[in-house]
Amino acid sequence: MNTWTFKSAKGARWHTGALLYALTAYVAGWWLLFEGGGIGFLPGVLLLGHGMIIAAYFIHECAHNTVFTTNKHNGQLANILGWICGSCYGTFKDIRTKHLRHHVENDDVMWFDYEDFFRRHPRVYKLTTFLEWLYIPAHDILMHSIMVFTAFIIPERRNQLSRNVTVIFIRGALLAAVATLNPFALLGYMIAYMIMIIVLRFVDGLEHDYPYNTNLFGGPISEHKGDLVWEQAHTFSPILSWRYESVNWLILNFGYHNAHHAKPTAPWYELPTLHRELFGEDPQTVIRLWPQLVMYHRYRTYRIFHDAPGIRSVSGPAFLKAAQSAQLTGGNAASFLTAF
Repeated sequence: MNTWTFKSAKGARWHTGALLYALTAYVAGWWLLFEGGGIGFLPGVLLLGHGMIIAAYFIHECAHNTVFTTNKHNGQLANILGWICGSCYGTFKDIRTKHLRHHVENDDVMWFDYEDFFRRHPRVYKLTTFLEWLYIPAHDILMHSIMVFTAFIIPERRNQLSRNVTVIFIRGALLAAVATLNPFALLGYMIAYMIMIIVLRFVDGLEHDYPYNTNLFGGPISEHKGDLVWEQAHTFSPILSWRYESVNWLILNFGYHNAHHAKPTAPWYELPTLHRELFGEDPQTVIRLWPQLVMYHRYRTYRIFHDAPGIRSVSGPAFLKAAQSAQLTGGNAASFLTAF
């Protein structure tokens, strides 16, 4: 069976529309950066960045096999989209495996212990916090840099070295060509890429109060594996808008995270309805946008170690209440694209 077949007729409409938007925004963004002059720079950056954001969230959809009927075809789409949002240096299989372990084990499964890294490299930490103060996502740039050189840095990924080198060469040549033809277009792409990783980490930063464990390639499994009650108590839904549901389409409804964890096979367009079926019409079941923005601004230099003055560590229902009143640092550098 070689034809890409959508899982449902409804899915064919919703997924096709979102994918066409992502591709159109991506292509239009590049065109504006090259041909739009000064007046086209900002809209070009925004369109390019949002096209990559939707592509990234579609990779997440593919990881859960919500788009097509077979794992193979979901994987093929994800591999294509990886070239758009820059996650193609490693494999989609690694992304899917790490993310599904997150769901099954109720854990943030990691290889890279970034807290230990920053403790051992205080000057890098100081530079990172300074750049974060300037709203430059330095912590995420570090994580995505590891992703680019994944087979060189992670011993367990050495078998991917030839693929890694090939992708680096191709993407490097393409970016060099862009720099030669139009340096401002390259600058626009770099800003758009930062917008993408900022949005991904902004949304992910409050969706769980899980600790992270460096057991990606071996180690003890979380004691909470398979505990669905614990999972829901420690999962949260930071949405963009409660009143205007369609606003959440800007991130493919990824903020409805309780609903997603309750039914990981539900496609993005069903999550708002599923949330209301499971948790009712009470807006107190979600974290609204304003406190999310306040926390992102207020604690931007503390988020690596979650050590802002006056902020105590809370979890479960207390975490939700604290987040709703902007009294949490939130997480940092979380992304399903960085599979380590």
